[in-house]
Order: sequence, then C-alpha cells, then structure tokens
Amino acid sequence: MLHFSRWQTILIWLAVALGVAYAAPNIIPPSYLSSMPSWAPSRPMTLGLDLQGGSHILLQIEKQELIEERIVTTRDDIRRLLREKRIGYTGLTGSGQSVQVRIRDVGQVAEAKEALRELTQPVNSGLFGGGTVTELQLTEPEPGLLRYSLTEEGINYRISSALSQSIEVVGRRVNELGTTEPIIQRQGDDRILVQVPGLQDPQRLKDILGQTAKLTFQMVDQSVPVQEAINGRPPIGTTIKYSVDDPPVPYLIEDRVIVSGENLVDAQATFDQRTNEPVVSFRFDTKGATRFGQATQENVGRLFAIILDDQVISAPQIREPILGGTGQISGSFDVQSANDLAVLLRAGALPATLTIIEERTVGPGLGQDSIDAGKIASVIGAALVILFMIAAYGLLGVFAVVALAANVTMIIAILSALGATLTLPGIAGIVLTIGMAVDSSVLIFERIREERAGGRSLIQAVDTGFSKALATIVDANVTTLIAAIILFYLGSGPIRGFAVTLAIGIATTVFTAYTLTRWIVADWVRRRRPKELPRTPLRFVPDNTSIGFMKLRRVTFTLSAIASIAAVALFMTVNMNYGIDFKGGSSIEVQSREGPADIGDIRARLSDLNLGEVQVQEFGDPREVLIRVQAQDGGENAEQTVITKIRGELEDAYEFRRVEVVGPTVSGELARAGTIAVLVSLMAILIYIWLRFEWQFAVGAILATLHDVIMTVGFFVITGIEFNLSSIAAILTIVGYSLNDTVVVYDRVRENLRRFKKMPMPELLNLSMNQTLSRTIMTSVTTLLALAALFVFGGEVIRSFTAAMIFGVVIGTYSSIFIAGPLLILFRMRSTGALGAEQAGDDASAGSETTGQLPAK
Repeated sequence: MLHFSRWQTILIWLAVALGVAYAAPNIIPPSYLSSMPSWAPSRPMTLGLDLQGGSHILLQIEKQELIEERIVTTRDDIRRLLREKRIGYTGLTGSGQSVQVRIRDVGQVAEAKEALRELTQPVNSGLFGGGTVTELQLTEPEPGLLRYSLTEEGINYRISSALSQSIEVVGRRVNELGTTEPIIQRQGDDRILVQVPGLQDPQRLKDILGQTAKLTFQMVDQSVPVQEAINGRPPIGTTIKYSVDDPPVPYLIEDRVIVSGENLVDAQATFDQRTNEPVVSFRFDTKGATRFGQATQENVGRLFAIILDDQVISAPQIREPILGGTGQISGSFDVQSANDLAVLLRAGALPATLTIIEERTVGPGLGQDSIDAGKIASVIGAALVILFMIAAYGLLGVFAVVALAANVTMIIAILSALGATLTLPGIAGIVLTIGMAVDSSVLIFERIREERAGGRSLIQAVDTGFSKALATIVDANVTTLIAAIILFYLGSGPIRGFAVTLAIGIATTVFTAYTLTRWIVADWVRRRRPKELPRTPLRFVPDNTSIGFMKLRRVTFTLSAIASIAAVALFMTVNMNYGIDFKGGSSIEVQSREGPADIGDIRARLSDLNLGEVQVQEFGDPREVLIRVQAQDGGENAEQTVITKIRGELEDAYEFRRVEVVGPTVSGELARAGTIAVLVSLMAILIYIWLRFEWQFAVGAILATLHDVIMTVGFFVITGIEFNLSSIAAILTIVGYSLNDTVVVYDRVRENLRRFKKMPMPELLNLSMNQTLSRTIMTSVTTLLALAALFVFGGEVIRSFTAAMIFGVVIGTYSSIFIAGPLLILFRMRSTGALGAEQAGDDASAGSETTGQLPAK
C-alpha cells in the first residue's frame, strides 16, 4: 500500500493544486483578481448574512385573503350572470369557502345552472403537470338553492399562482433597490425566502415588501358631506376611506375604479416644478390613458382620489382634462418615500398580502466583527493544534500538519467552487474540522506505533498501520457525515451552512489524512530509508497502559444513570432557556453610539411600550446590549410592530447590529424540525452501525449517544445557556463526535473478538480500551484546543454553541469508554467459538487487568 504509481502521484498533487488555485481568490485582493486570465478561478467564497451583513426575511402569503377574494369574485360573477339572463334570485351570500344563491322561480333553476355553468368549468392550471383544475363545485342542498364551494385543488391552484406572481413582483422590487446578488426563492407551498446581503437599510426592505401596492384611481363622492356619511349610512356604491395624513382625513369614495395600477407602464420619483416638493410622476398604457382621459374630461371640477392599499394618498381637483396619459402623485413625501412608491408602482401589485413570519438582520458592522473574530479563532485554534501534533509526533506530526493545511485549503476551495455560503456557524464547522481532522492521522500513527511495538519492521508497520486504520477511519467519519446530511435537510439558514462545511470537511479529511498523508509517509520511507519511527518530543499517554476500566463499570453506570435521571427531571421541571427560534419573539443586539450602554435606561424606556416581558442584558462588551422580547399575542404582524417601536425608541442613541424575529408559525415548525433531526439522525446511524457491526454494537452505540444527548440537555438546563437552532446543531455534532469515538473503540473490540476468541469479555474490553486510549485522548485534546480558541476568541454570538460542544466532547469521550464498552457485557456479547461456560459478566473476570500488549496466540 506504500507504492504509488506516477499517475497516482500526479492525481493526488493535482487535487491539492486545484484546491490551492480555487482557494487563492479568497486571499488575493480584488484589484488583482480582475487582471487574472479568464480561465483562472476568480470567485471567492460567498459570505453569509451574519458575516457581511444583510437581511433574511421569510414571507408567507395570506391564504385566507385569497379565499375571501375568490369568494367575493364568485358572488359578483353570479350576480352579473343571473342579471344578464334576467333570472330572479335572492339570498346571495358568501361565507367561509362557499357562495349560495336561491332562485325565486323553481322553474328557472335549470336555466340558472346553465347560465352559471362557466363557474364550474375546469381551467388550465399551467401547474400540476399542465392539467386542468376545477375551482368551484356546485351542490344543491335543497330545490332552488345553489351552493358553489371552493375545492381544495382550486385553493391550492390560487395559492400557487399567487405565489409565482408574488415571487416575480418581489424580485422586481428588491432589484430596484440596487442590491447585489439577492436570493429570492419559493419555500414550501406558500412562502418566499428573501435574502439580501450587504443591505444597509433593512427597514426599507421590509417596508417595500410589506405593501401590497394595489393602486387605484377613483372619484370622490361629494353629493353628501363625508361626516354625514360616517354618522349615518354611506350612499350605495360608495365606501369611506382615510388618508395617510396624521390625523387621517376621511373621504367618501365611489367604488367604481377609473383605472388601476395594472395600466401603469412607468413611475419615477421627481420634483414638482412649482413647489419643488418630491412627487411621483406616472405614465399609463394606451388603455389606461384613454380611460383616465375620458374620466377627467367628464368630471372637471370634481375631486378624484389616488388610493394605495385602501389608503388615500392624495385627492386633487380635476381642473382640466388630462389627456396625455401622464400625471403625478403628490403628498407628504420625502425623497426616499417618493422613490419607494415609484419602486412599488413599477414592480406592480402583489396578488395578496405577504406577512413577515421570520426575520434575521445583521448590520454590516457586526458582520465585519464576526469575520475578524472568526479569523482570530481559526488562526489560534490552528496554531494550538499544530503545536500539539508536532509535540506529540515529531516529524509525523509535521506530516499531519501538511495534510491539515491541505485539508482546510480544499474545504475553502470546494466552498468557493460550489458558490456555497460561508456563515458564522460555517466558520465553527471549519474550526471543528481542524480539531477533528487530526483524528484520522492519530488513528494511523497510533496503529503504526502499535504494529512496530509488536515486532514488525518499520516498513511493515507503516503499511499495516495504514491498512488497518482505513476501515476505522471510514466508519468513524460516516457516522458524523450522516449527522451532517440530516442536519442539512432538516435544518435551515445558518445551520445548513454549518452542515455543508462539516460534510465537506469530512470528505476532505478522509482524502488528506489517509491518501495524502500515506503518500508523504511513503515518500519519506522511500527516500530516507529510516530504521525507526521519528522521536517524539513529548509522550502524552504512556505505552502499554493497563488501566482496569471495567472495574469501574458499576460505579460509572450508577453515576451516569443518576445524572441522566436528574437531567431528565430538571428538563421536565425547570424551564429551559429557549431562544426565539423555539418560542417565538424578538431578539435585538444594539451597540451604544457613545460610551457604555445604560441598561437601566433601556429597561425603563422599553417598559413604557407595553411589549410584555422584556429582558435586557449586557452582551460581551459594555457598549453592547441584548434585548429579548416575548412573543406577542397579536400574531405575525405584532412581532414586526415590536421592532418598529423599539427602533423608534432607541435608534437615536444605539446602533442596531442584529435583529431576529421569529413568529409563532415558524417557531413551532423549528421545534418540531429540531426534534425530528435528532431522532432521524440517531435512527440512521443505528441502521448503519447495525449493518457494519452486530446488533449489540448498534444498540450500545445508540444508548451511549442518548446518554450524551441527555447530559447535554441537562447542561443547557443547569447553565441557563440559550437553547436555539445552533444548539440543535451542537447536539447533532456531539452525536457525530460521540459515535466517532465509540465506533473507533468498537472497531478494536470487534478485531480483538476475532483474534482472542476465549478471552473473557471484561478483559477483552480493557485490552481494547487501553489500545485505543492514546488515540482517544489525542483526538479529544486537539478538538478541545480548537473549540477553546473558538470559545475565547470566536465572539459572543457562537459562545453558547461552543460551550455546548466542549461539554459534549468531554462527555462523549467519557461515554465511549465507560458506557459503550460495559454495555457489551450487559448484552453478553461474545465472539464466535467462545466457550459457553465463559460468561462475559463474570465478576472475577471484571476485575482482571490486562496489559496493552497483544497476547500471544
């Protein structure tokens, strides 16, 4: 296995060279990238919103509004069609999802059905495989009573059509803002995801997306005073509408629409030449110009209203006919509001209201701070791991460091080539990969040492060490990969970024730690022809340890059982500090513009806003404050009102660095998705281990991992650390890490079961634990070094995530030795050919000790 052909060598180093080439644009200044050849890679990684700032907004189309609109349209169609045929009717009403009408003359029922037949005709959906959809279904509960009900497929068709149209309108609106590379895509059946990186004014984006922008031009009814209509009953065919002024001015508006925004072909913000005030000039298409000209010609001297989303923007008097198809909208505009209205009119109206159900906004200042913190944490974590590896393995450690550098380079290269987005949790994934990537190298080096200590020549030891380590490396990394894949498919937003980085890191780790390291070691052996392994400056775990781990199994089982029961009891009785991801609400990070933040003053100012429970606390720095507001009872829109109120109260003295709003709909879905992610990952890993080993190994690994999950949940309860989406990512990563550790131990147990068929099980487990002890400790230490750097230098945002990871690594290392191993005794695991009289749980055998040396066959 140490021989490499020329083409194998070329392919290995070609892969590394491509990694360097695709990663290089991330460190080359942009000015130089533009001068590089067209064939050279020039695309750096895409930074997530949490690193470069911007807004993530999830919009949901109002299904009930579409249904109500369709019911109104159906009612109007029935009235029109029956009147055209002069068929008498009564009781025309619409409620819920149906409209009913009673035909006065029973003899005209058949004629009425024929007149209304077009309502139940199938329509070409353009969806569902290009078939047809029947929107309305006719029933006759009693003679003469016709009921038209919306079908479920008809409702779905309307929602899907409205969603497609909304995506186009939202896209036009966002592009009008001049932002770079916005992401606008359908999510599910009734939602639109909008991500706008680098946005300086997220509130403006929300304002633009939150308006339906249905524009109409209608006449003002001046036949009766508006106050009389308010006190009494408005004339038939009119509606009272209010202006956008403060206080609002009422107008009596004729229901007949002269012309609507659908007839606009252009709208621009400009200035009134007489008053120099900002206005919006508009231009109609031919049809709109004709209708508008005719209406103004017939109504000179009257007022006409310009209405946007049921509010009167202005109501000027028609002094003369407007025949050119152009005009202007004046009102209380400033330059930006005039620009925004022009954007809305050019983009067109939304077919239904879009409600913001989730918002995550990061200011550019916090994004830059996150990048700087991530760089510092990565450099320090990498330096600690490099020093530790060289101290532990000498020249072999240098080889591992070269492979590690290639590993990180290839991760960055793949992220750049795929156009994947690097988020703050993604940086955590890279730092975690740095800590875990050395695991494969440690497995190989420890196996080489073991084979050499067993009497093999250096070349044989190296060759056998790589061969025997391969299966363990694959098993250990596949379990973590399963967790990463499930996290990607069931996670959302930044958590997916973490999963992508972790999965790519696993793939590159297998390549660099096994293939690249093997080539480097083979080249060293071929060139130097050494007689012994390189000396190591330090030996962290003595050779030939003989610790009787199984002596402690009753104690560790008891302690773990007590701790697990206590953790479950605490979880059931003590309220965990759930973040807004799971209980809804708002989380706002602000920074004082001058001097330390006055937390008492912030509490006092916010307490007057009647927002319910508000928590205000210092967040890492005296100038920074984290504000949490409970979920509001008023639904999704009420959550947005909270942000508006707090901005109005604090924006003069504080910079808004991060805003997260999760409505009740999304919070419930995230809680379910998080629970499902953990359960599905455990089930998938159980099946994998069952296929690779035997049922006892699979059940033992899952029970040990469940122990780790329960203990980690207890850690969150006791410490009061906020439990959010990142915490789910931490738990799933702990699941992968713990199983990684357990699988390495089980792999050695399986090997020894085949080799020492008559050795008592406790003694065999002690032997396996001691043989893998050095690898277990080395991997744990390197991972903890990387996580410690992330915890200290990575910033406040991911500190809770890192704290949970550190605890998980410690508890995972413990469980792989003191839980996973003894469970095999409990399950009476034995190898083929073992004597029936040999009971794995013999107390006498349990106390026996063994050396780390392999017994003679």
